[in-house]
Amino acid sequence: MLSPQSLSRSGTCSIEELGPRTPLYTPAFAIAPYAAYERMREGGNTLAPVELAPGVPATLVIGYHTAVRILNDPDRFPADPSTWQKSLSRDHPLLPMLGWRPNALRTAGKEHAGHRDALQTALSVVDLHAVRERTIRVASSLINQFCQAGEAELIEHFITPLVFTVLNETVGCPPASGERLRVAIAAMFEGVDTEHVNAEVAESLFELIELKRRTPAADIASWLVHRCPNLTDEQRMNQLVTIYSAGIEPVRNLIANTIRRMLTAVRYRHDNSMFTPPVRDAVEETLADDPPMANLCNSYPRQPVLVDRVWLPADQPVLVSMAACNTDPAIIGEHGWTDNSSHLAYGSGPHACPDMARKMSKQIAIEAIGHFFDAFPEAELAVSADEMPWRTGPFHRAPAAVPVAFPPTPPLIIPPAPGHR
Repeated sequence: MLSPQSLSRSGTCSIEELGPRTPLYTPAFAIAPYAAYERMREGGNTLAPVELAPGVPATLVIGYHTAVRILNDPDRFPADPSTWQKSLSRDHPLLPMLGWRPNALRTAGKEHAGHRDALQTALSVVDLHAVRERTIRVASSLINQFCQAGEAELIEHFITPLVFTVLNETVGCPPASGERLRVAIAAMFEGVDTEHVNAEVAESLFELIELKRRTPAADIASWLVHRCPNLTDEQRMNQLVTIYSAGIEPVRNLIANTIRRMLTAVRYRHDNSMFTPPVRDAVEETLADDPPMANLCNSYPRQPVLVDRVWLPADQPVLVSMAACNTDPAIIGEHGWTDNSSHLAYGSGPHACPDMARKMSKQIAIEAIGHFFDAFPEAELAVSADEMPWRTGPFHRAPAAVPVAFPPTPPLIIPPAPGHR
């Protein structure tokens, strides 16, 4: 494997020369991604050649400081994938996640700025106190469905339905439409049946837009319809795709990763004789060293670009590995993070996650996890930590299942939904 210390006479090399491409979609990578990042760093590399799917090359940014520079350089690293995606078939499984859309994630320049403003406007309606109340109410209802069984698989029976329900209510989506979206967006992240998934998502969201045009309320979808008059319905639909994509998968993974951390780390156990850190600390630690979206923040250079003495080709994806960058030895030192606010779990630069979206994701995670451990302080993993399965895929980092066991518990009292929110 070539490193930047053993370059050609010109002092530079191509990304191809840094070694064989690491496939990010295999079960082997899902099981041990951090070991793979360490191998990629050999020789001081900050960039690594990878494959997102068979035959789909990309560059993975694994150095923290390099990632910050790239994320704050949208002129050389625009987020518009239009040219690149022409190299893929129309039904390629990567397109639902990475394909062009008229929204804040997949556009550049003035177009991006307009979509970003609309997204900020739509999110401004969010009431974090209402989000907290919804999360507690939904968590209580779900817990009551398995509390007397003494066991549960949390992703299926608790985490996924909680995140979908809370987000649907915050967006203003009726339960029936929300269930259709749940199935379709889950398939989107797994790269399943591309054209059907896109059509199903679009149809559900257009119905929601029309509903809010007739009967607006204090919710995200209504704000998109009535306070963003410059948007077309196509653009509104794609803004909602952004909100659902960012509001479901990352939050679900954050909750799963944090619960796993609290069930396996001695310092979080209820019988620990020392101070037990609060849930908020566990969430922040997870964001810093086991972020829920491991590799994303895509950009697509329009011409060959030189980064850390490595030439990256035009119109080929450059992904930031939040997982690798957040654990870069160049910044964390021997004792890990000392300032969790500097992590890249929410990105950086003009495409970073909006402040309200960050607050909402943390609010849902903290309340859901806290409510679970309040109900089941003696919960344990039902399998050893080494036996927990991991989801495959190049983008996320999360267990495929979180089976737990606990002493049977009486049902909780469910707080009523407040009528004024």
